[in-house]
Amino acid sequence: MPFATIRCETHAGVTTVTLTRPERLNAITAAMHAELRKALDACAAEPAVRCLVLTGTGRAFSSGQDLTEDLPRDAEGRPDLGRALDRDYNPLIRRLVDFPKVTIAALNGPAVGAAANIALACDIVVAARSAYLQEAFAQIALVPDAGGTWLLPRIVGMKRAMALMLTADPVPAEEAERMGLVYKVFDDARFPEEAAALAQRLAAGPAATLRMIKRALRASAGNDLDAQLALERELQLEAGRSRDFIEGVTAFREKRRPKFDGR
Repeated sequence: MPFATIRCETHAGVTTVTLTRPERLNAITAAMHAELRKALDACAAEPAVRCLVLTGTGRAFSSGQDLTEDLPRDAEGRPDLGRALDRDYNPLIRRLVDFPKVTIAALNGPAVGAAANIALACDIVVAARSAYLQEAFAQIALVPDAGGTWLLPRIVGMKRAMALMLTADPVPAEEAERMGLVYKVFDDARFPEEAAALAQRLAAGPAATLRMIKRALRASAGNDLDAQLALERELQLEAGRSRDFIEGVTAFREKRRPKFDGR
């Protein structure tokens, strides 16, 4: 389907969604949100797609919300940023966190403001060496949104999250890797190739099992140990009955690479 602010390409089980407003550092607009919703729906509905990559074009992943876009207003003419969150950002974050396929945020450049939190909502974040993440909200007297106040402290801890949000300091890619915000950092020249290779590797994995792993990890945030052990038992019972488990064991015994079909 044709888009104006993003590009979608699917190859070998991987759909890559690229933000394509390089002249605005891929700043996010209401129109981009609408196109992202369509792209994510199409990706989720296509059985052949097993991995989603979200990236940007040009010098940035995204500079966050496009501040030149007209702000929604309430009946008295005051800015109503809550409406934009309800309509666009909150559904996007929920969609990414609960997405049925593996998701990768491939930071080709800076991810700032809401864009940083969109990246953190993905399953895996990889970054080019020149990239950075920045919770820049305080610089314009706003509260971090797009799930940032929930996601960031769960990744780096409350004190570090507090400092990053209060200071709005940028976090270079290598430091972000040390903090656990980024899984791997690749040299800029090799970044597209390395990110694509990771996506292909995950797309070739046992799709149903990967969904169960995501489900278990999401549930762990609210479960006590007994509840989590019970969930692990339930999911392992299901995984052990899958065709992919049989294939995995058979391949291990035959000393070859498994060929999973996602069932």
